[in-house]
Amino acid sequence: MRTGYSVETVRAAERQLMAELPEGALMQRAAAGLAAASADLLGRVYGARVALLVGSGDNGGDALYAGARLARRGAGVTAVLLSPDRAHQGGLRALRAAGGRVTDASGGVPAVARADLVLDGIVGIGGKGGLRPAALPLVEAAAGALVLAVDLPSGVDADTGEVPGPAVRADATVTFGTYKPGLLIDPAREHAGALRLIGIGLRLPGEPDIEALQHADVSRLLPRPSPESDKYRRGVVGVVAGSARYPGAAVLAVAGALRGGAGAVRYVGPAADAVIARFPETLVTTGPPGKAGRVQSWVVGPGLGDGADARQALDDVLASDVPVLVDADGLRLVSREAVRARAAETVLTPHAGEAAALLGLAREEVEASRLSAVRTLAERYGATALLKGSTTLIASGHRHPVRVNPTGTPWLATAGSGDVLSGLTGSLLAAGLPGWDAAAVGAYLHGLAARELGAGPITSVGVAEALERVWRDVSTG
Repeated sequence: MRTGYSVETVRAAERQLMAELPEGALMQRAAAGLAAASADLLGRVYGARVALLVGSGDNGGDALYAGARLARRGAGVTAVLLSPDRAHQGGLRALRAAGGRVTDASGGVPAVARADLVLDGIVGIGGKGGLRPAALPLVEAAAGALVLAVDLPSGVDADTGEVPGPAVRADATVTFGTYKPGLLIDPAREHAGALRLIGIGLRLPGEPDIEALQHADVSRLLPRPSPESDKYRRGVVGVVAGSARYPGAAVLAVAGALRGGAGAVRYVGPAADAVIARFPETLVTTGPPGKAGRVQSWVVGPGLGDGADARQALDDVLASDVPVLVDADGLRLVSREAVRARAAETVLTPHAGEAAALLGLAREEVEASRLSAVRTLAERYGATALLKGSTTLIASGHRHPVRVNPTGTPWLATAGSGDVLSGLTGSLLAAGLPGWDAAAVGAYLHGLAARELGAGPITSVGVAEALERVWRDVSTG
């Protein structure tokens, strides 16, 4: 599992470790890892041209010491100082002793423009706001080089993933001790490139601020039938979806549910003929959800519409004593009071626009501050919130870490993919996973299924069909 900690927590751990080590030892550990990553990117160090963008903080010192190591291996290294009076003096001495050159920002553009590799050590993890004007020409001059960010790209917010102004776009980022939340959350994640974590000996507390499941974590969570299982013991998920206008939403939600680990799927709604035609194993009813028979979870909302029947169906489902997932049209109808009044778990799965409506914000505010938005949504509604998007985030009103899904792909931005995710996650709920786990596992498998189809246009039906293969791969990998 990848875990990330806040700047405050990282700073405290660094202070504790520095008190136990000789002066400068921690920076040397970071510089050694940074130099090794630089060499990997370059392929051949001898004769390579390297430019260091050096700010006034420790990141600048890391870059200077790493540059000295590269210079000793035959690279031509030039340090461009954005704050010459506040640059790390020990790092400067080491670079000059190794044969490196030093210039200020006014003379740095030619060196950066000629470089094969540029190290971004402008701003550290405590930086706030976008890049300052003096840095912009240097960053623009680096367009033809490989850019390696030191700990995180300058100009992004380490704690939130927000990008409040101009920021470095790196090909790769070397981060030290632990991942920072902003490296895993868009829009900052788009600026980080490939991530490489360098251990420097930090001792961090047990509970992180964010976490991202990996294959092994998901494999441990997947529901598996026992020898005594039958379809009812494995869990039955009820799906309330579709309408005369959108029968396909019902079909896609049922498709996701059938591949989500539950033993059976009950469908309630006006698209029964379309569902049975595609999935004859589905149990269907045209009555209200409360009369459909036993279920261990409900999925409500995809393609449901906003008429009186839709509202009644949602109220019926929310009155049940089993976990409920609310998506799509259901999110437009649901009230905060109805969700908070439930004894059983509720999972809300909005995209940015739906989350904005639930929170009374503009969509742009949600997209710019995704971490804050998903936390607020979970706390305000007392539910598990899955915020779909370029990075899908899962927060719970009862658990601290926010989960970041690492498998998403922009190709999932296609009609009906959210319906498949809803059915899949609802089925995991019926199989017994808590909402926080069901949402994270569902998002992971959903993204993996899209990636399995390749880098190109995909269909939601294709994603649903690929779930069986990725489930098998994860469970046995």
